[in-house]
Amino acid sequence: MPQFRLSHLTLVAALLGLNIAPVFVEGVSTAYAADSVSPALSKILQAANDNIKARNYKGALAKVHDADAISGKTSYENYMVEFTRASAAQGAGDYGTAAKAYEAVLNSGHVTGASQTKIVQALGEMYFAEKEYPKAILWLSKYQSESGDGSLRPYLLQAYYFSNDFAHAYREVSADVQAEEKSGRTPSEDQLNMLSNCALKLNDKAGYAAAVEKMVAYHPRKELWSDLLTRLESKPGFSGRLELDVLRLRAHIGVLTSAPDYMNYIELALNAGYPLEAKKAIDAAYKSGVFGSGAEASRQKRLQDLVTKQVGDDPKSIALAEAELAKSKDSSAMVNLGYHYVTVGQFDKGIPLIEQGIQKGDLKRPDEAKLHLGLAYIQADKKSKALQTFKTVQGADGTAELAHLWSIAATHPLN
Repeated sequence: MPQFRLSHLTLVAALLGLNIAPVFVEGVSTAYAADSVSPALSKILQAANDNIKARNYKGALAKVHDADAISGKTSYENYMVEFTRASAAQGAGDYGTAAKAYEAVLNSGHVTGASQTKIVQALGEMYFAEKEYPKAILWLSKYQSESGDGSLRPYLLQAYYFSNDFAHAYREVSADVQAEEKSGRTPSEDQLNMLSNCALKLNDKAGYAAAVEKMVAYHPRKELWSDLLTRLESKPGFSGRLELDVLRLRAHIGVLTSAPDYMNYIELALNAGYPLEAKKAIDAAYKSGVFGSGAEASRQKRLQDLVTKQVGDDPKSIALAEAELAKSKDSSAMVNLGYHYVTVGQFDKGIPLIEQGIQKGDLKRPDEAKLHLGLAYIQADKKSKALQTFKTVQGADGTAELAHLWSIAATHPLN
């Protein structure tokens, strides 16, 4: 089972240079006097600010430590000290100290408006960087609510995930994916990776499969398809009769790559009475280099010889099947012979015969017949009719799910 890695989202550049500039950046002495900052404190903070501008953040923090030693500071003076501490610590990469200082700044009541929103943003980012996820959730949620800016939402979702609140993360990212789809936009790989990872953590097999289906639809990759098909075959109630149809889908999307899978596909196609389909598979196996070397080479050659013989005998087999059908008018025989025609490229004969067999209404497995009619349309390059047919497949034995995957493969090819 592939584990989908949550992509690494680096903190935005603004985190290190937020520059919520204190009012004392220019004209320090005058500003402090107007706001009742003592001369002694004004001198210390001016020196700290000079260090910040020179990117000497450790020197700035040392000056802030000197400011801490001054007793009897007013509320406004404490605010200025904490703001300077936050700026210096932020520049130094000490986000823990910076975050605590910025919280003190917000609690001081001396900052409002856009500056307050910027500090809320910085707090969310810094607590995320410090892996203090509950606090990150608090401040990132507040920032999103106050600003209406969704650019930091990936941090919020990851904060839920990393704090092991997988259910909340799953609900949130599900809503985001649904919103993207409703608006006609493509959900990102990050969103779908998060969705699948949350489902895995919650042991939600259906949710995981649905997430991977979206991945193969929007961002198809061979390993995702392989995982999806392997899971489908292992589901309780999945019919073994559909093994050949799964291998057909694997071949169609290019994830039939191993010698055992090719061997299985060829043998099943021969047993089902479709030697030309088996020949196409064995030709592909040799062309790709999967067959023709190693310990199994002689067995593969024997199989190739058998396929060649049965292809040669196929016209006789078709004639025999036609004669039997003329006598019996059996629905299943119609579908089987119709698909046989399809495998040899005679779509004009094969597709109507399959349709007639289905229309008679007495098939033992009508959904399987509809699935094969859809495959016939795919091979005849009639995609729209194939998609319409796949929608009618309702079988609980795996046919409906397989038809759905064929629809995805037809509309979202790998290449």
